[in-house]
Amino acid sequence: MNYANDYFDGVSGVDTAARVGPRRLVASGLAPPRAVAAAAVVMVCIAAVAGVVLAVLTTPWLIAAGVLAVLALALYSGGPKPYAASGLGEVSVFVFFGLLATCGTAFVQQDRLDASILWLAVPVGLLACALLMVNNLRDIPTDSAVGKRTLAVRLGAQTSRTLLVAVVVIALILPTVGALVRSLPWLVALTLATIPLAIGPLRVIRNAEGRALVPALIGITRLQLLFGLVLAGALLAS
Repeated sequence: MNYANDYFDGVSGVDTAARVGPRRLVASGLAPPRAVAAAAVVMVCIAAVAGVVLAVLTTPWLIAAGVLAVLALALYSGGPKPYAASGLGEVSVFVFFGLLATCGTAFVQQDRLDASILWLAVPVGLLACALLMVNNLRDIPTDSAVGKRTLAVRLGAQTSRTLLVAVVVIALILPTVGALVRSLPWLVALTLATIPLAIGPLRVIRNAEGRALVPALIGITRLQLLFGLVLAGALLAS
């Protein structure tokens, strides 16, 4: 996804020299657009091969899910009307990085799905959304300048900060709530141990702007990684 987004935003002029985030390959001239597009295609092909193998071993419906994912990837920042520029980026990330990825993984491993999977898929999706939300909060000035109407641009900085904090908090407590209602094993409550990792990034989010939000992006990335490891370990041990 990053290669495709880098390519489309670079060739469309959405990414400019005014961008304060990590350098993009196309916009910064570090790589020619054709090479970045080729890298995106190669990554999609590798994922497609793995997906087809899993579909053969489980259910052909996985191929349909894969096709939807590729279309979502291409239309995120490409096509005549990129939906990332319409404030729908977070919805796509929640669906494909959270619901579809988690439920698909569970089905491949167990050959079935039940309601308890949502207690896992929702927090995973919310933390993935949090990463994008920090990124878009940082880019409000530059996105506004090029007409990119992300959710952060539409809501404004202060409302975006409040929503971002709520998203992280809900994600961190949901597995424990699932355990309390006996939909998940008690060991998943160990994910509460990752809460201290959220304090620093959320403090930064409260007031920081522009480049000063980069530490929050790094912090949320670490939180998502450790949260996932603890959650997976708890499920394996249960």
